[in-house]
Amino acid sequence: MSWVYLIMAIGCEVAGTTCMKLSESFTKLVPSILLFALYGVSLALLTLALKGIPVGVAYAVWAGLGTAVIAVIATIAFGEPLSASKIVCLALIITGVIGLNISGGGH
Repeated sequence: MSWVYLIMAIGCEVAGTTCMKLSESFTKLVPSILLFALYGVSLALLTLALKGIPVGVAYAVWAGLGTAVIAVIATIAFGEPLSASKIVCLALIITGVIGLNISGGGH
């Protein structure tokens, strides 16, 4: 169940970060409110995930995959450029997350 909580936490963090962009520096009310609510839920779910996942692994997965997903959303939804170097760097983040999991982060 811990991994389910972690995936849900990542989803909320990604949605919160998307709302951050949509809030236009807190000038839009609904995205501004959603930003704080989604980050709060994300951190609560991350905390629940820590019951069964070591903190170093959980946080790396949460931050790394969240970063990768946001980069893709930024490219598709907000028209931010995606260069070859960005793709390589995102691949390195994902590789690092996989490496942490493979290297034995169990209790």
